[in-house]
Parts: sequence; structure tokens; C-alpha cells
Amino acid sequence: MNNQLTPTKPIDIKGFIEVSFIDWDGFISAVIFLPRCNFHCPFCQNWQLVCEPEKIKDVDWEVIASYLKKQRQWIDGVVITGGEPTIYPHLNLLLQEIRRLKKKTKLDTNGYNPAILRELVEAKLIDYIAMDIKAPFDERYELASGIKGLNLDRLRESVEFLLGNRVEHEFRTTLVPSLITDKEIEAIGQTIKGAQRWILQDYQPEAAMDEEFRKLQPYTREVVERFLVNARKYVNFVNYRGKWR
Repeated sequence: MNNQLTPTKPIDIKGFIEVSFIDWDGFISAVIFLPRCNFHCPFCQNWQLVCEPEKIKDVDWEVIASYLKKQRQWIDGVVITGGEPTIYPHLNLLLQEIRRLKKKTKLDTNGYNPAILRELVEAKLIDYIAMDIKAPFDERYELASGIKGLNLDRLRESVEFLLGNRVEHEFRTTLVPSLITDKEIEAIGQTIKGAQRWILQDYQPEAAMDEEFRKLQPYTREVVERFLVNARKYVNFVNYRGKWR
């Protein structure tokens, strides 16, 4: 049995977490990992999914579907993450299958495919979107994403769409010491002002893609708390996700 969802082109699934209490606040969720990405972030924690997906064994969709059916009363929703899920033209087919199992859906994305986000929301296939904001929308984003010549207008379009409150959402910023300082928090805050939620995420250097980024020391609690205070000038609900140091 393969993990093809329909007679059309299948989506490779490279990971599955049966139960998570941290990937969707307030929900007990299962998590599906899709490989590959259109970014190459040097601090990426899931870099093997991006760079070496062929080394990771596929997970059959039927195995996942069977589990979700058995846990119908226990699992609230399914998180689709990666990699970058929106690079797949058939992402909607996976979401339709999850909908048939009567589960809520959350999408983790870098926001570089705004048209896909709009289509999925308009088709009522997504209940919640978490979009990464890696840096202010200028040359600093090229460094954070690892992509030269990045089209920042595509990211701005995704932000504008989410700020329109067509779907529940959060923005997420990983506190990478070489990329995020007080100045960047202020600039990002101005960009996403009025968002529903903004999550500042702990940086875990030991898992970073780039060896130089593994040498960075995460911020102390004192610095993170200062970031939180500054961020709340722009977004009412701001939280920290990670380990206090």
C-alpha cells in the first residue's frame, strides 16, 4: 500500500506525530510532516525534511487515516507542517481527506504562496494558519530565508490576507540572536499590527541547518521578556513558546 490519496499525483508524507499538546494551542492535535521547501533558512530545525527527504521513510496515508478514525473522540485536529506544505499543488486533496474524517485543520506556512492560502481558506479547508515572520520585510529577509531575490510582495500579500481575519491565525518569529534584536521586533510588530496572535519562539541552535548557527547562544529570559513587552505594543496576544533560559 502506498500513501496516494486519490488517483492523482500523491503527496509524500515523511512524518507523523500521533498526539501533540504544543502544535496547536488549546487543541489536542496530530501532526503530519511534508518534505521539501521553497526556502533554505540557515536556522531551520527540520532541515533534513528540506534537504534530504529521500533518506526519510514515507508514512502511508492509510495508516494515518486509520489512526484518526480510531481516535475520533480524542484528537481535535490535524496540523500540516513541513518543509513547506503550500509547494504541493495537491495539498487540497490531503485537506479534503482530513475533512472527511471530521477533523479541524491547521496549516504551518512561510507565507510565500498567498494564492494557495486564499484558495484553501475560501474552500473552507483550513481552520487556522500559522505564518512565520522571520525578519523585517527588507534585505534581512533574504538572509533569514536563505533565498536571494526574494519577492517580498508575496509575503506582504499573505500578511494582508491574514490581517483581514478571514481565518484564525498567528504569526511566529523564531528568536535567532543574529537575526532578531529589539529593532527587528519593532519592525515586525509594525508590519503585523493588529494580528490575532504573535508567538515568539525559542531558538534551538543544536538542530540548526547551518553549522555557524549552531554556535549561537539563545536569548536569556530577561531579553525574551523585553521582546514580549515590545511586541505587545502592536499585537494584543503575544506569547513565548519554548524553554526559559
